[in-house]
Amino acid sequence: MESWVRPVVEAIHSSRAQAVIYLAGGASQALGWLLSVPGASGTILEAVVPYSRASMAQLLGKMPLQFTSKQAAEDMALAAYNRGLKLSVPGVQVMGVGFTGSLASSRPKHGEHRFYVSTRTQNCLRTSHVTLSKGLRSREEEDKVSSYFLLQAIADACGVPATIQSGVQDPEIPKESSEQFDEDQELQQVINGQVCMKVYHLCDSLEKNFNRKIILPGSFNPLHDGHLRLLEVASSMCDDGLPCFEISAINADKPPLSIAEIKRRVEQFRKVGKNVIISNQPYFYKKAELFPGSAFVIGADTAARLVNPKYYGGDYNRMLEILLECKNTGTTFLVGGRNIEGVFKKEKLIPVQEWCGI
Repeated sequence: MESWVRPVVEAIHSSRAQAVIYLAGGASQALGWLLSVPGASGTILEAVVPYSRASMAQLLGKMPLQFTSKQAAEDMALAAYNRGLKLSVPGVQVMGVGFTGSLASSRPKHGEHRFYVSTRTQNCLRTSHVTLSKGLRSREEEDKVSSYFLLQAIADACGVPATIQSGVQDPEIPKESSEQFDEDQELQQVINGQVCMKVYHLCDSLEKNFNRKIILPGSFNPLHDGHLRLLEVASSMCDDGLPCFEISAINADKPPLSIAEIKRRVEQFRKVGKNVIISNQPYFYKKAELFPGSAFVIGADTAARLVNPKYYGGDYNRMLEILLECKNTGTTFLVGGRNIEGVFKKEKLIPVQEWCGI
C-alpha cells in the first residue's frame, strides 16, 4: 500500500467504530489494507463479498432491479448496518458499508465503468458515485481507485480526517449525496422494520469494555424502583455485561407504540441515567437473534410463560426447538423470583433449565 494509506487505516482502527462491509465488483484492495494493519479485529466485524446474483439476493432479501446502482449500494449499507448493530460490542459507533461496482473485466463492456459506495450510521446515509473513463486504466487500477473511495467513505463515517489521493480525472468527479436522520425518523425506521434497533447510551459506564449486554425487557409504563433494582442485582451477577433496558416498539397483541410515546418512556431513563434500547421484536426468541450472547433478566411470571408449551401453539417440541435456538446464540436468562408473605417464590423451571440456559 502507498505510504499515506497506512496512517488513514490506523486512524480508522483507533476511532472506536465498528463496521460490517458488504462489497461486490471492486474495492477489494481496501479490504486488504484494512485487514493488514494491526487493530483490524476491533474495527471489522464482518466482511462479505456477495458476488453472485443469488448471494446478493439472499443478502438483501430481494433481487435488486440493478446490481450496480445507488439503490443497491444503499440497500447493502443498510443491511450491513443492521448486521453491525447485532454484532458490535456495547458503546461503539456502528456503521454499515455497501459497495457495488462494474469495472473493467476480461471482456469489453458496453456500459459504463462505474461504482457506488454507501455508508450508513445511526443518523446518516452517505453515498458516492463515480463513473470512470473507459480504457484509461486496467482492472487492477480501477479496483485501486474504487478502494481509495471506499477508504475515504469509511474514514468520513468514523470522523477521521483524511485526504485520499484518488487519482481521478476531471470528467470522473464523484457525485455525492447525504441524508441526515433526526430522532423521530430513526424511531420510525425501527417501527417500520428498516432498522432493527435504536440504542440510547445514557450512562457513563461505557468507559469500561463490556463483552455482552444484560437486558431487562419490558414496557416500563412507568419505570419504577423495582425495575432499577432488578437490573442492578442482575448486573452484579454478570459484571462483564453492559446493563440495558429494552422496549419493543412492536407489540404482539397491540398496535405499535407511537413515536411520541416511545420518547416519553425514554425520557424516564434519561432522568435516571440508564441505557435503553428500542427494538421491534416482541418475542424472546427473536430478541435472542437480535442480541446474541446477551443475558435477559425476566420475572418469574415471564419465565413460566417462556417454558409453557401453551405459548408455542401447544407444541412442546416447538418450544424446545426455539429454546435451543436461544441457547445456540449464547443467550441466558436470569430469573427474578417473588417475595410473597415473607417466602421467596420461584417457578419450577428445572425440566428445561438445561435447554434454555436459565
